[in-house]
Amino acid sequence: MNIFGIGLPEMAVIMVLALLIFGPKKLPEIGRSLGKTIRSFQDASKEFENEFKREAARLEESDSPKAVAPASEVLQELEEAPTAESVAVEASPSEPSQNGTGLSETVAS
Repeated sequence: MNIFGIGLPEMAVIMVLALLIFGPKKLPEIGRSLGKTIRSFQDASKEFENEFKREAARLEESDSPKAVAPASEVLQELEEAPTAESVAVEASPSEPSQNGTGLSETVAS
C-alpha cells in the first residue's frame, strides 16, 4: 500500500506521532476538519473545472460559422439592391448646381 509515496510503516509512525501530540480526544476532531477541508477543496476544484468547460463550449459555439443564407435569398437581395446606374442617375442634379452663396455657377468658355 503506497499513498502519496508513503508506505505502510511510514504511515504508522505518522499516526503514532499524531496520537502522542494531539491525544486521543483531539485526533477525531482534527481528522474530521481535515476531511472537510479536503472535501471543500475537491468541490471547488470540480466547480472550477465545470466553469472552465462551460466557458470553452460557449467560446467554441460563438466562434463557429453562422448559417449561410440560401442562394435564392441572396439573389433576391441582389435584385432588390440599387444598381450603380440608378444611384448615378439619382445623384446627378437636374437643376444647375449652386455654390454656397445661393448663386448659380456659370462656366466661361
